[in-house]
Amino acid sequence: MRILFLTHSFNSLTQRLYAELSARDHEVSIEFDINDAVAEQAVDLFRPQLIVAPYLRRAIPESIWAKHVCLIVHPGIVGDRGPSALDWAIQDGEAEWGVTVLQAEAEMDAGPVWATASFPMRRGRKASLYRSEVTEAAAQALIEAVTKFAAGGKPVPLVQTNGCGKLRPLMRQTDRAIDWQRDDSATVLRKIDSADGFPGVADQLSGEPCHLFDAWPEAKVSRGDAPPGAIIGRRETALLRATADGAVWIGHVKRKDGIKLPATVAFAEQASKLPELPLDSWWSASHTTWQDIRYEEADEVGFLHFEFYNGAMGTAHCDRLRAAFEWARGRPTRVLVLMGGADFWSNGIHLNLIEQSASPADESWANINAIDDLAEAILRCDDKLTVAALRGNAGAGGSFLARAADQVWVRDGVMLNPHYKNMGNLYGSEFWSYLLPPRVGSEGASAIMQQRLPMTARGAVAAGFYDACLAGDQAAFLADVARRAAELASVPDFVDRVRDKQRRRAADEAAKPLAVWRSEELEHMRRNFFGFDPSYHVARWHFVRKSPQSWTPRHLARHRELGWNIPA
Repeated sequence: MRILFLTHSFNSLTQRLYAELSARDHEVSIEFDINDAVAEQAVDLFRPQLIVAPYLRRAIPESIWAKHVCLIVHPGIVGDRGPSALDWAIQDGEAEWGVTVLQAEAEMDAGPVWATASFPMRRGRKASLYRSEVTEAAAQALIEAVTKFAAGGKPVPLVQTNGCGKLRPLMRQTDRAIDWQRDDSATVLRKIDSADGFPGVADQLSGEPCHLFDAWPEAKVSRGDAPPGAIIGRRETALLRATADGAVWIGHVKRKDGIKLPATVAFAEQASKLPELPLDSWWSASHTTWQDIRYEEADEVGFLHFEFYNGAMGTAHCDRLRAAFEWARGRPTRVLVLMGGADFWSNGIHLNLIEQSASPADESWANINAIDDLAEAILRCDDKLTVAALRGNAGAGGSFLARAADQVWVRDGVMLNPHYKNMGNLYGSEFWSYLLPPRVGSEGASAIMQQRLPMTARGAVAAGFYDACLAGDQAAFLADVARRAAELASVPDFVDRVRDKQRRRAADEAAKPLAVWRSEELEHMRRNFFGFDPSYHVARWHFVRKSPQSWTPRHLARHRELGWNIPA
């Protein structure tokens, strides 16, 4: 079928649903929901048989839903209505939640139900739940709904579903407000979790208004004599704040009229006066304290985790991770697994930190060199077998940083964006020009870099870019990674495999040194950062400030391509 997506943006959920329907041979085109006239024009051009709204911030106009079946993907259980479904579910401590696919009608979220899927809730940030459980449930429910529609099925009126959801209003800052004198740590975490991603919790730090994001529990450090609400310490980029019964870490904040930044960067002057609360080493301390880089070991396998917010890696992140990698390389293991984080493996350079720097061009240059240093360290690791295990999404430089490992295993359901051009026609680095063509061929490499479309885990393996697609369930994926890594460490020909790796690297180095590959890529990047074309700087400015979309890129809006023929 011809299916038109009307969406606020091409976010991770929209990308996953686009990929799922495209894989089932549906012809999918996308239009960003800019205004009624633009949406109406898209419908007229594409003449869709079905319209899907995976992510909207306003209602579909009657001029469209009255004439076409429009499926709304709502992140709530049957009967749940309102724009803050997941926010309320987290803050209220719901044990189970779900996604409902319903038909658009005059009353918001009150149309007949085409399909639904549920999942158990866990303690987690809204953005994390959205990318994981909500996305999986949405994919399941939408495929069911589209299949039913194609077969001539009908939806079930909401009044006949026995749904237990209810109409709830937009969650406002008064509903999220933290009472630092009375709220315990669990309550503070739920409030910040329910606002994570957007809009954050309005609060104050050092008497200045800001919004809080990225909260983590703390069970190791005592609050001592500090009163609730006091900032009692710092660790790397996070601040520790006292609650009524303990303390929580605040990882990111957004100051008034500013952009979202690591807490110790946004409040650098105040943070510099706080005591540092370092961990003893890279070893995993526990899951009840904030630790963005941690190492675990099981027999002859090392696991290096790096949990960077939104997968963004600034210059200091890259330097610290490279130091951790070199330390882990010195451990008496055979296999080193780079685990990334739960939601993201890596998305490459840190655009927000670049934007706030005194010289964004200079910081861009420092950041790309730091991540290249990390990629080169992985490529030159010749005494172990390395694995990148992607349980979370990866984009831009992060996709190629993973490819620097000997093997890449990716969780089914992960979305990849292995290209750079969406960010102002960046050329890209992380040795992609060395790593990509041998895997997918020159034509395949050109297609990946030019088309700027997301890639599924299965698609990446089918193309030869990555090596294995493992279980979609998070726990099953982690177990599978541990088992496969242990097997890799114990293969009878392990020594021969390492020697083969050393010979291949030596041959590649003789043919064309890594320094040359890097220099060629960076020459392009230098022009992106310091040249006459400001496209990268303009695109970055809009990205970090979340500017409203003003048009739909042509590689997404197929109905607006030159030569598009209106179907009969």
